Amino acid sequence: MSPIRAWVTDTKAVETAEGWLHLAVILDLFSRMVVGWAMAATEDAELTELALRMAYARRHPGSDLLLHSDRGTEFTAERYQATLREVGIELISMSRTGNCWDNAAMESFFATLAKECTNRVRWKTRQEARSAIFEFLECFYNPVRLHSTLEYMSPLAFEQAAQSKMS
Repeated sequence: MSPIRAWVTDTKAVETAEGWLHLAVILDLFSRMVVGWAMAATEDAELTELALRMAYARRHPGSDLLLHSDRGTEFTAERYQATLREVGIELISMSRTGNCWDNAAMESFFATLAKECTNRVRWKTRQEARSAIFEFLECFYNPVRLHSTLEYMSPLAFEQAAQSKMS
């Protein structure tokens, strides 16, 4: 698989004393790089649209990109679907109803996030959780965290090595 060929996406709720903080993430299957994310107090199409727009701005995928999600209303909403059309993402896959195994790479990512960042932490505010998750995603997960599926390289190092091979 080459870069920017398949992305997976989903949402996760993180508990805070103020209420839930919802996180939408888009993961590149080639490198396990988090290419887009967004956080908000509500889980809706606006949240997933923001993550999609970040991923698109960072990667500018071609028309051959496959984007996989579950069938949640935040992904089936007209607003989100219109954004997909707007940015030219036409190859869309959705999990079978109630089947989390169809999105196993994303579920694995969220298990890592929980184990390494959000479990056993009770944030007072959404902002505290937002800051911790931002630091995990951008300062640790993408540039530092090693993955067995990536020959024990970080997503960033794996992409850089792949780019060197292609040059």
